[in-house]
Amino acid sequence: MWTYADRAEDGTFTRIGGGDLDAATGHWSQGAYNADDISRTAIVFLRAHSAFRDNADLATARELLRTLTYLQVTSGQNAGNVVLWMQPDGALNCSAIPIELPDPSDSDESYWLARTVWALGESIAVFAAVDPDFTAFLVERLHLALTALERASLGRYGQWDSADGVPVPGWVIAGGADATGEAVLGLAAALTVRPDDERVAQALDRYAEGIEAMPSGAVGVWPFGAIMPWTGSQSLWHAWGGLAPAALAVASAVSGRGLDAAVADVGVFTPQLLTSGGPHNAWSPVPGESQIAYGVQSRIESLLRTADATGGEGLRELAALVAGWFFGANPAGEPVYDPATGVTVDGIEPDGRLNRNSGAESTIHALLAMIALDQDRELARTARSLVGTPEVHGMQWLPAESAQLSGDAAVVAPESAWTGESNWRGSSVLAGDGGTVRFTLDAEALAAVSAGSATAHPLIHRLAEDAGVAHWSAIDAAGARTVLGTLELGGAGDPGVTEWDGVLRPVRLDVPIPAGAVAIEVVSEGRMELDELMLLPAVTAAKFAAERGDSLTLHVASADAKLALVPGQTGSVYRADGMRVGPANRGRRSVPAGAFAITRR
Repeated sequence: MWTYADRAEDGTFTRIGGGDLDAATGHWSQGAYNADDISRTAIVFLRAHSAFRDNADLATARELLRTLTYLQVTSGQNAGNVVLWMQPDGALNCSAIPIELPDPSDSDESYWLARTVWALGESIAVFAAVDPDFTAFLVERLHLALTALERASLGRYGQWDSADGVPVPGWVIAGGADATGEAVLGLAAALTVRPDDERVAQALDRYAEGIEAMPSGAVGVWPFGAIMPWTGSQSLWHAWGGLAPAALAVASAVSGRGLDAAVADVGVFTPQLLTSGGPHNAWSPVPGESQIAYGVQSRIESLLRTADATGGEGLRELAALVAGWFFGANPAGEPVYDPATGVTVDGIEPDGRLNRNSGAESTIHALLAMIALDQDRELARTARSLVGTPEVHGMQWLPAESAQLSGDAAVVAPESAWTGESNWRGSSVLAGDGGTVRFTLDAEALAAVSAGSATAHPLIHRLAEDAGVAHWSAIDAAGARTVLGTLELGGAGDPGVTEWDGVLRPVRLDVPIPAGAVAIEVVSEGRMELDELMLLPAVTAAKFAAERGDSLTLHVASADAKLALVPGQTGSVYRADGMRVGPANRGRRSVPAGAFAITRR
């Protein structure tokens, strides 16, 4: 499994390794193949065999698993850890260029160790019925991997760290709920055929407890219940490795924990994700970056696994809207997966441009999504019917540097957009005592607040130490003011395991913006670093065009609200767990806060 495949002008592909090629040795500075892709490819063939019963798929999975376990250290102080890179001639490269951590790659636990656990667990569930001898080998290697994890993250079970004043679990793999979630999927699969394996059950329970501690925000509060992927940041959510909610949903059947956190992520956060422009690769904290197959498939699997756990059919309908991304319901407005060849583009840029290369990761996660769709024909039918770029009416982000400044307030440019845990979006405004920033609402912003109940969410750099306060108000056309709230500019808490002093994160003002507001103003009484102002309507929406001229619209409520339906529009309202509340009737207060509706016309 080559890591990358670069597309030529004639449509053909060239296999590419990671880093630079040494023509004399044929080696790449990273390697040609890697444990991450080998493990996930094995899962593709394992799931394909389970779905379609083709023994050729099972044979391919077996050989991939043999390759994967060849990369696992079998003795010594690093026993159980996994080498990441292999060269085209089979030589192992333990120290890649540029350096990856851990270095050497088999010196500590890692994402590739987590994915090895995922593959081994799913393989045990499949091979147990057909090959006891090979299964015994796989169980031995899974336990060897647990030996490595017990030296590292599992050995820290019960230890808590702090991230900008927020307690975070110190026992998730490599500090990531993302990596840990993929390991939990494997552990849960293994337990389906080996329910008495106490070592595996204990690891699953402890890791699920760690992931369960990672959700952030709530209904109407950024990031809307999403499970944060990394203990090192309270302001970065990313889609890469976003299977933590799927893991919690599966683990809940074994451990009895985590389902509420999975529901919040898939049933509250996913709808806001779709109405913000689709499955962005990152909210850091402003939604942005490319959209990739990995993130899309992770959403689909998490929705379907949680639907299995709750029985909520609304989550399956959401999964169909997400899956439409592969067939053209995306920022590019065209299919990104070719069912004839399996080729899947490496991503869609924020401006809609396609990265037409097709690396292993993109192919792997597209195929995992397609296997899931092939087992739910109604879901697949809806996903394949969606065409064109969805029309979204969601959160609005107003840059502070474009606002009207007065008093002690000035635009400043950061030395780097990346803070070590989040991203500035362009320049920001630094305001001292009396500094004033006034946002005049443009047509889009006025539309967002016109129905009332919209809320304002300033994106500020809140420092660890005391830094004063900032007073926010809305202003109507006659100049009348409505106080929206006062924000503390400091007191974020000890940075702890984060790399930066303070946290850059949207903070909700509790008083809704009145419908007649034409501007929003803040006056600083201290030291205020303001990046953006986010406006969140009470109901956000994403309209998906479908074949034959009809359409599906997702409506998401951050507050109790009425739907603005039109004649001929029908549908259902769902709770966050996907259970149906009732029909979406015109003119009825039919969407409670935290619920979503899907209508058709």
